[in-house]
Amino acid sequence: EALLDVLDQIDERFVRVASLLQSMTGKVVMTGSGTSGFIARRSAHLFSVSGTPAFFLNPGDGLHGSMGAVEADDVMIALSKGGSSSELNDLAARVQSVGTTVVAITANGGSPLGQLADITVELRNFPSADPGNLLAMGSTLAHSTWLDALAVVLMRARAVSWERVHFTHPGGAV
Repeated sequence: EALLDVLDQIDERFVRVASLLQSMTGKVVMTGSGTSGFIARRSAHLFSVSGTPAFFLNPGDGLHGSMGAVEADDVMIALSKGGSSSELNDLAARVQSVGTTVVAITANGGSPLGQLADITVELRNFPSADPGNLLAMGSTLAHSTWLDALAVVLMRARAVSWERVHFTHPGGAV
C-alpha cells in the first residue's frame, strides 16, 4: 500500500524537482543517515548510471570536511523519514548557506529538515509498512520508488542512450 500510494504523490513537487535537476549545472549530492543513507547511496548510483551526475555524502563525513566537495551549483537531496537527524540537518543548513539548493524527502514536512529545505517532498507515512513504526522499510521503499521515477524522467529528458548507460556500467551481467 505504501508503494502504491507513491503514485498518487507524483505531483507538482516531483515536476519542480525534475525541472531543477534538469537545469542545474552541478551535481546531485545525495545524503541521509542510517537506512535513509543506504537509499541515498543507491539513488546516487542510479542517477549517475542514467545520466545525472551524482554522489553520496555521508552527513557525518560531510561535517568533518567532505562538504567541501559541495558547491553552489549542486543540488543536495536529503532523505530522512522523521527529518530530525541533527547531523543531516546541520549539513543541509551549511551547504544551503553557500548557495546549494536543498531538497528534503521526508515523511514529516514540518520537521526541522522539512522547514529548512528549499523544496520539501513529504511522502505519506504508512506506519503498518514500517515494523513498530520504527524500522524504515515501507518509507524507504516509498522514497526509493519516488527517486527511481525521477531518475527515469531525467534519463528520458536528457535523451540518455542505452549505449551511454552500457558505457558507464560495463561491469556485471547487466
